[in-house]
Amino acid sequence: MLKVRVIPTLLWKDVGLVKGVGFDSWRRVGPVVPAIRVYNLRDVDELIVVDITATRENRPPDFASVAEFSAHCTVPLTVGGGLTNVDEMQALLRAGADKVCLNSAFFDTPELVKQGAELFGSQCIVVSLDVGPGGLCHSHSGSREREMNPVDAAQRAADLGAGEILLTSIASDGTMAGYDLALIGAVSRQVNIPVIASGGAGKPADFVAAVVEGGASAVAAASLFHFTELTPRQVKLAMADAGLPVRL
Repeated sequence: MLKVRVIPTLLWKDVGLVKGVGFDSWRRVGPVVPAIRVYNLRDVDELIVVDITATRENRPPDFASVAEFSAHCTVPLTVGGGLTNVDEMQALLRAGADKVCLNSAFFDTPELVKQGAELFGSQCIVVSLDVGPGGLCHSHSGSREREMNPVDAAQRAADLGAGEILLTSIASDGTMAGYDLALIGAVSRQVNIPVIASGGAGKPADFVAAVVEGGASAVAAASLFHFTELTPRQVKLAMADAGLPVRL
């Protein structure tokens, strides 16, 4: 069995990191580079950095900042926000990203997923699905509801060549009340690519449940790591105690 990855998520807005609840009520966390340096030392498997305002502001990714982030990052780095074409995807990869994350672009121009997979390989393409309380996917940082349920969207992403799904429950986001296991399980059972569970982790047992009960291949969290003393290594130790394969 492949190792289960533990992935902190860094939400980047303007000049620093933020974290909200339900994709709202944003609370400032701090600068990006110091956070990356800390996570380098905490046994994380990967980092995800998402510019949450780029698409709403109709601007491309900040390639210079990504180059700075990647220069300080010693683990695989996934970057999302503002992507609209393969040239921008290539520029992010050249700036040091290992993977690119598509959300709004997946719904607006789904062929971009296929083009990216063909040019750079499926392993570089992550499709992010943000699921609202009504059971439909959302784009544009959760502000726009799309007429597609997460199971169909995940299957469509896989068919287009995506290598992974980052699956977030908007209702659970930032609550630290646990992952939406029903959502994770519904998607994981229907696709043959890894699903990264996101939104709601509050204790080590939540990570275990996302894998054992939900079928996730990786677990992502933000608030838990930003605002509590629990570290990624402690999460991994709990997962190892539960019999899950992790990198320690």
